[in-house]
Amino acid sequence: MPQEKPDLRNLSEPVRFKRALTLLLMTLVLPGSAQIAVGSKRAGRYAWRVIAGLIAIVVFLILLAQVWRSGTINLLVSPKTLRVVQILLILLAIGWAALFVDAYRLGRPLTLQRNHRLTASILDGVLVVVVVGALFWGSTIVSAQRDFIASVFGNGEKSKAEKGRYNVLLLGGDSGANRTGTRPDSITLASIDADTGRAVLIGLPRNMARVPFPAGTAMAKQFPNGFHWDNCAANCFLNGVYTYAMGHKQLFPGVKDPGLLATRQAVEAITGLKVNYHVLIDIAGFQHLLNAVGGITLDVGKKVPIGGVGGPIKGYIQPGKNQHLDGYHAMWFARSRAGATDYERMTRQKCVMTAMLNQLSPQKVLTKFQGIAAASKEVVQTDIPAGDLGTFTDLALDSKKLPVSSFSPVPPLINTGDPDFDLVRTKVAEAVGKSEALDKAAEDGDGKKSNTPSSVPTKKATTPAKPGSTPSKPTPDVDDVASICKA
Repeated sequence: MPQEKPDLRNLSEPVRFKRALTLLLMTLVLPGSAQIAVGSKRAGRYAWRVIAGLIAIVVFLILLAQVWRSGTINLLVSPKTLRVVQILLILLAIGWAALFVDAYRLGRPLTLQRNHRLTASILDGVLVVVVVGALFWGSTIVSAQRDFIASVFGNGEKSKAEKGRYNVLLLGGDSGANRTGTRPDSITLASIDADTGRAVLIGLPRNMARVPFPAGTAMAKQFPNGFHWDNCAANCFLNGVYTYAMGHKQLFPGVKDPGLLATRQAVEAITGLKVNYHVLIDIAGFQHLLNAVGGITLDVGKKVPIGGVGGPIKGYIQPGKNQHLDGYHAMWFARSRAGATDYERMTRQKCVMTAMLNQLSPQKVLTKFQGIAAASKEVVQTDIPAGDLGTFTDLALDSKKLPVSSFSPVPPLINTGDPDFDLVRTKVAEAVGKSEALDKAAEDGDGKKSNTPSSVPTKKATTPAKPGSTPSKPTPDVDDVASICKA
């Protein structure tokens, strides 16, 4: 039998007004409860079933994340999942708004005095706008994430960890009107333990000469004795490999981006490590990405020029501890070459990467996601497939808890004009081995809270420079990210 409507004429005006407001607040706290109380119980129960189903899904995902975090993240960032979530949020917004309207009707506004009716109407309107607006805002965030993943991450082939490590090539491309090609001037190989997330940053000097290539590759055939001016016209250094390959695409039939392929092959030959993926960031647009996350805070050990080397110096980033840099100043902190060696700049770039790793919390990424997504689409290019996002997000969360170690093959240990690549590969292997030893030593304890120093010290100049070369001046502790990134 249909539910009889209560005779509100027997209730006082204050009670009727209180009843109307209570029904609206009940709908806010527990959608469907107003209908269960005085309206259509069938509609209320249906709303409760929807809520119970959503709670069950959330609980399941939380439990799944406890045992399989990377898989859960992969599921949540899947474009198909994001599309379902987007549609679901829109449907929830419409359904919740309908419940608010029905709760307002159940409050019998025509039985209220004018001022009470106006108050109930305003409250109902505000609740509809706030709740529906929040859900629609959530759907736009989900849409931005879906668009971001589709734009930046492709459907490339997954690459398995090599000897328990993922090696990701981080390239800072400095393209400009007065430059030919992208020419990545920042070249860092991040070697990440596939189990713990502990990372080693291997910074490669852009002015490294005679770089080798794996046997059998197009570049190895073109430059059997290494990439050197004996065989090419100009800029025959590591950062010129990209430009050369892009200018000689005929050597790479069927390859979409010969520059990236040749650079990856050079890095593999230099370090002895397989490169799983690459991330190319446009340094000129990097400031927009940093602005999107609110900038970074780091120590500046000495004043760093803004501009210079081909243009006027426009100012300086002054030294000091815990300086908060916006995107523009952080970009120049990482990019500036005026009055500094390439090796010092490499160290500053490691400081920026380490600061971003430590300071970009999941909460910050979530609250600023739209800005990050918009900026990233403009400045980031990668071949990491969307299906591996969960794996690397999981590793990044673990890596935040661990110190970052690094190695750079620079003078005095390595003469970049005529490098001893056997020694470079030996030192890279040592740096990776020392990093892995920290995890092995911490197996019986809490390795993720290890206080073991993060530096991987390099031998001082025990290898003499080769005849005819002029080694650069030594740089202080370029391999210790933890200490060099302090004022």
